[in-house]
Amino acid sequence: MTPVRENSDSMKIYINGKLYSKGDAKISVFDHGVLYGDGVFEGIRVYNGRVFKLAEHMDRLYESAKTIMLDIPLPKKNLTKDVIEIVRLNGLKNAYVRLIVTRGAGSLGLNPFTCKNPQVIIIVDKIILYPPKFYKEGLTVITVGTQRNIAEAVSPRVKSLNYLNNILAKIEALNSGVPEAIMLNSFGFVSECTGDNIFTVKKGSIFTPSIYMGVLEGITRACVIDISRAAGIPVKPIVMTRHDIYNSDECFLTGTAAEIVPVVRADGRNIGAGKPGQVTRFLMKEFRRLARREGVPAF
Repeated sequence: MTPVRENSDSMKIYINGKLYSKGDAKISVFDHGVLYGDGVFEGIRVYNGRVFKLAEHMDRLYESAKTIMLDIPLPKKNLTKDVIEIVRLNGLKNAYVRLIVTRGAGSLGLNPFTCKNPQVIIIVDKIILYPPKFYKEGLTVITVGTQRNIAEAVSPRVKSLNYLNNILAKIEALNSGVPEAIMLNSFGFVSECTGDNIFTVKKGSIFTPSIYMGVLEGITRACVIDISRAAGIPVKPIVMTRHDIYNSDECFLTGTAAEIVPVVRADGRNIGAGKPGQVTRFLMKEFRRLARREGVPAF
């Protein structure tokens, strides 16, 4: 599908193959994505005009959609081309792409089969998740009472539009004066943060909660694992507790928007020396180098 230009405004938002200005981009209030959070999405980064890890993001989008029985109305190959084209048309060589598929308009009831036309939306914009000082000095985080959804209810491996679980945890963090929160699963083990995966470093090895602990299989998480193992640093998915975090030498978070951000204090306890550690700084440098040389060209 080739996007059709609807107007000449600077921001061009893609909805079902057509382009609209920000003010004209609209979907039905009866869309089940609006009514119930029924849909899936991906956040994708563009570095130096290259769309980073696009194939991996597309694979996860289609897998998430399959799990919730949502038929994306065009082949993966075609939608991939449309993502590249909308990035090019927006002219941002460093950007954040939000790719959304909603269930579409239906009845006010929960029945998803009343929705006949899923909506595909692509937004290209800039994003700054954390101020630069956090990458230099590190984050302070707390553990919150809001637990991560159990996999038997809503699989954390599905990147769904319903982020209320994460939002409630984020509210707890912000009300406590910190930017991010550690979320535990129903067994009290560390799962992830509100929008990022979590890692620790101890005696030269890297640890992260196993996907079976209720975590999203992050694209940046996978990059960090690959970079670490290529550098000879062992990476071990584990059943992680807060004890592991408090007594780690280093801690950091990963996410598409956040990239890699150090954590230097958790629940009132300094992590290691209370400043970003050597392994974290190495991974930040290597990830940025990787992100800026790889990806699908849009320009």
